[in-house]
Amino acid sequence: MKILDTEFVKSFIRLCDDGFHQNWHERNGGNLSYRMKQSEVESVRENFTDGNPWQPIGTRVKGLAGEYFMVTGSGKYFRNVILDPEANICMIEVDESGENYRIRWGLVNGGRPTSELPSHLMNHEVKKESSNGKHRVIYHAHPANVIALTFVLPLEDKVFTRELWEMATECPVVFPDGVGVVGWMVPGGREIAAATSELMKNYDVAVWAHHGLFVSGEDFDLTFGLMHTVEKSAEILVKVLSIRPDKLQTISSRNFRDLAADFQVNLPEEFLYEK
Repeated sequence: MKILDTEFVKSFIRLCDDGFHQNWHERNGGNLSYRMKQSEVESVRENFTDGNPWQPIGTRVKGLAGEYFMVTGSGKYFRNVILDPEANICMIEVDESGENYRIRWGLVNGGRPTSELPSHLMNHEVKKESSNGKHRVIYHAHPANVIALTFVLPLEDKVFTRELWEMATECPVVFPDGVGVVGWMVPGGREIAAATSELMKNYDVAVWAHHGLFVSGEDFDLTFGLMHTVEKSAEILVKVLSIRPDKLQTISSRNFRDLAADFQVNLPEEFLYEK
């Protein structure tokens, strides 16, 4: 089967285009990766090349040995993915040591996978284990309102979680585990990858201070929807804070507990503190 005719590739491209039209991907900002199912690998294997050399990942992800991923390219623009997928995205294979990758398809004009590949793969490894293999998508974007909040809120998990939960009733249902926060770090290296993957043991959402948002999900719709929900909540909070510095009313700890009971979700008590 031709790669661009497969449903998972169409969904990958659609997420890239949707993210661009949300204004989350200026220039070459942001990146996306998808851990392919074995059946998907076999359906497109005839299109793979064996000619590309193995390259170091920059970290070790033994839990992903032999896995295949679809990934956006380093320096590539999300706005161009839908126009020329083969030039802007690729499929890679991880070797049996979990230390190297090779491009099996895509980036036909040259290039390499996203510079934040270590972050993506280290977090794929964590989410694969913690979700019993259900999570397959890692998405990083630069939503403006989330970034704005990292300049005015304490960079603490409990503060970001509580403030975002209070902005819309659906938020604790969509991300009941809360939100983790990584202080500013140089992007693309192993240090930020390690800090994020540590948070991803407990969360599906990590805020990168003064940089953007990093989320994980089972499929493209759930992952995009998670990013969208968090950013919309952040937008509401930015508007509230621009009107006045305090809230006359909000969703209370008791309200959250009632919501959790009705929707049958578990909300960590650490985020239900009295304010």
